[in-house]
Amino acid sequence: MTTPLLQIEGVTKAYPGVIANNNVSLTIGRGEVHALLGENGAGKSTLVKMLFGLVTPDAGQMVLDDAPYTPASPEAAREAGVGMVFQHFSLFDALDVAENVALGMSDPPPRRDLAQRIREVSEDYGLPLDPAQIVGDLSAGERQRVEIVRCLLGKPRLLIMDEPTSVLTPQEVDLLFDTLRTLRGEGTSILYISHKLEEIRALCDHATILRHGEVVGQCVPAEESAGRLAELMVGRRLDPPTRPRSAPGAVALEIRDLSLPPPHAFGTALRQVSFSVTSGEVVGIGGVAGNGQDELLSALSGERLSAPGTVTLDGTDLSRKGPEPRRLAGLLAAPEERLGHAAAPDMSLSENTIVSAAGRQGLARRGLIDWGAAKDFAEGIIARFDVRTPGPGTTARALSGGNLQKYVIGREILQDPRVLVVNQPTWGVDAAAAATIRQALLDLAAKGAAVIVISQDLDELMEVSDRFAALTEGRLSPFRPTEGLTVSEIGLMLGGAHDMEAAHAH
Repeated sequence: MTTPLLQIEGVTKAYPGVIANNNVSLTIGRGEVHALLGENGAGKSTLVKMLFGLVTPDAGQMVLDDAPYTPASPEAAREAGVGMVFQHFSLFDALDVAENVALGMSDPPPRRDLAQRIREVSEDYGLPLDPAQIVGDLSAGERQRVEIVRCLLGKPRLLIMDEPTSVLTPQEVDLLFDTLRTLRGEGTSILYISHKLEEIRALCDHATILRHGEVVGQCVPAEESAGRLAELMVGRRLDPPTRPRSAPGAVALEIRDLSLPPPHAFGTALRQVSFSVTSGEVVGIGGVAGNGQDELLSALSGERLSAPGTVTLDGTDLSRKGPEPRRLAGLLAAPEERLGHAAAPDMSLSENTIVSAAGRQGLARRGLIDWGAAKDFAEGIIARFDVRTPGPGTTARALSGGNLQKYVIGREILQDPRVLVVNQPTWGVDAAAAATIRQALLDLAAKGAAVIVISQDLDELMEVSDRFAALTEGRLSPFRPTEGLTVSEIGLMLGGAHDMEAAHAH
């Protein structure tokens, strides 16, 4: 073990009704990449919020570089040499790179000097950036570089990274890892949070595992299998999803030359998207964030209408039909954004069933809501998908991200759709919840439904889908069977190498 940079001893943080961290201790050495692992709700977020000055511990102590460390704010944390790159970027689309970087600094230098420093740091660490480029025009990987460069300008001794690869292509992941190894070689310590266990094994020197707010183990990730790491996190063995393979059925959904302008200034136009899905089939659509995934789901769900003849379900043209007629016909969708799009934050779970299932489940008759039926349906979702909540009267906002995701996906699956479209079905959920959701999607397909999974998680797509295509700048590559696809081929597809795909398809 190298000389400690950070020591956390007996840290405890409680909220009404829950102990988020209970007597947590861990040590991070200088020039060490240390993984923090745990399920959703295990206490990872609370711990890093205390490190970054967003939350104050109730008990215990933190020592940074042999001095007591009690940051009262993120600014105090940055001044002490602690930087953080959050999972969800905090950038303004309409501003350029330099302006976004300046907003994160307490005393930014003049524009010309700042632009020069951005260029120098980005070149030194292999993170190419143009300070004058508008952030709304950047890819997800480039946006992450802005966040990282903004951190590195403060010359942090400890860099905290929360799910840093969830929106990156395999090639961008390699670039990020090269950067992190360079930082480690210079003596910077990194606290790394991720649900991608193979990445943890490849990158991290040590790992601390949290469960129910307590430290349950520490290990050297390279010496453990990904399966063993998952077991340590959840406290039980996780079996991979299984599905009996069957012959393809009839075409359920056909999309022909679907083109739509961008919904807003920083949206993505859909460009002649064509594909079909058969009964019992799971198709996977991959892509780096911002390449048209939200727009495609909106076009399939009926939130945005297309030209006649572009969206056909079992031979019926639904192109000019809105969301409710499509749901009644059997075409259901679960969008990426849980709070605000998939669920109304301040409505109860029972009320949120009515939002999408009233017609299909008969929860409203002659203009009157059947509250008993809505409650029963909500309780069925909670039981079937192991949603951790006091009950169907709880508001959507009160659930953890992973539990709300299980609820949203469960609400659609239990309506027995003919076709289900899901965007980011396991975004930010832990290994156990992800396994539950993926198995439910496979079970739905096994019953004869057609399933379209849009995801940035390539491991997920390889695990559940029969065929794979990449969405790049609103264009869809030809589909390829997932069996035998290599990571490098997928990376090329995500980068827009569609000519190569066309060659493979013939």
